[in-house]
Amino acid sequence: MTTLGFAFTPTIAPELLVSVARAVEASGLDELWVWEDSFKESGVASAAIALASTESISVGIGLLPAPLRNVALTAMEFAMLGRAFPGRLIGGVGHGVQEWMGQAGVRVASPLTLLREYTDALRMLLAGESVTVEGRYVRLTGVQLAWPPLVPVPIMLGGGGPKSLALTGELGDGSMLTNALTDAEIADAADLIRSAVRARGGVGDAHPIVATIIAATGPNAQQRLNAELRTWGAAAGRGIGAGGSADVIAQGIRRYAAAGASTVVVQATEDEPDLEGFIAFLGREVRPLLQAVEL
Repeated sequence: MTTLGFAFTPTIAPELLVSVARAVEASGLDELWVWEDSFKESGVASAAIALASTESISVGIGLLPAPLRNVALTAMEFAMLGRAFPGRLIGGVGHGVQEWMGQAGVRVASPLTLLREYTDALRMLLAGESVTVEGRYVRLTGVQLAWPPLVPVPIMLGGGGPKSLALTGELGDGSMLTNALTDAEIADAADLIRSAVRARGGVGDAHPIVATIIAATGPNAQQRLNAELRTWGAAAGRGIGAGGSADVIAQGIRRYAAAGASTVVVQATEDEPDLEGFIAFLGREVRPLLQAVEL
């Protein structure tokens, strides 16, 4: 069955996070995904607020930029949340948007080398090992967590280009795709990722892939969707996202799942006038349509 989530994007005011998280849980959706976009909202702080405000849903972080956060600090953050809310945190790391990394003074010459070193070190730290490494970017000497998580925290990796996507399949516990993709782009990314999974001896179909669908319902839903796509650099008329009734949105989610996504995260438009009502609509009207097809 397709896992269904909701995205708390940095276009939503931080003070709405508690009510949105509770609405996601009350609606019966599976996951809430919080973002870390540089200079907008913190992924770790958002995840902590969402986890503390709910009882059962999983909360994913998409994605912490590796250049901005020392790997020992990220391990401490994931371990703390993992201990306090066992089995509910999904960690996420990427190489960051290079322009933003440059603004923050942390841009590196080889983002993929950093992400490889970072992921290896992070996994060892979360396993409770004493880690000493001397990489090109990641350097640790006898670093060991005092309180490693008792339940493993999945490390999702994300990226957009072919080399980044291949690395997420090679090293990640799952992969997170960028938003505003066509069905064909999702399918191509999923094929590339799962080929990398199989190349390392894994089972391609068992590797989680998270895709985000931008959606709108109600009056002028398609027009609102088209306007939203432009803000994310995508053109309307290419079949990206879903605007319309519950059936239209369910069809969009099914398309993304058929293209290779195991989790589909719904992203509301920035002009959505009733976030909690939209989330309730997803749980009450859209999800039953998905379940009816999958039974």
